[in-house]
Amino acid sequence: MDHQRSCCPVACTLDLIGDKWTLLVVRDLLLGRSHFREFAASPERIATNILSDRLSKLVEHKLAEKFPSPEQPGRDAYRLTKKGKTLEPVVQSIVKWGLENLPGTAAKMKSR
Repeated sequence: MDHQRSCCPVACTLDLIGDKWTLLVVRDLLLGRSHFREFAASPERIATNILSDRLSKLVEHKLAEKFPSPEQPGRDAYRLTKKGKTLEPVVQSIVKWGLENLPGTAAKMKSR
């Protein structure tokens, strides 16, 4: 991170993944999505410039990696790194909390 507001681990973590979009991209990676067009097709409708920024941020912080797509030659794909996969329990906890506390929510989130 370029600048930390404090040494508080909650604040530092939120600086990295606490914006409106980053955990949704992580969710999609956990669900097996790997291509830009798949992330862009998520129901939340992330703008492509924001999506590019969040993918770059995840790669920069070694939570995800970019690699040549085996399915689409000439295209890049993304996957979580070992470090990025440690976010799965965080996302699962948010899913559980939302299902228990926010009427009208539904989840397709399953561990891979």
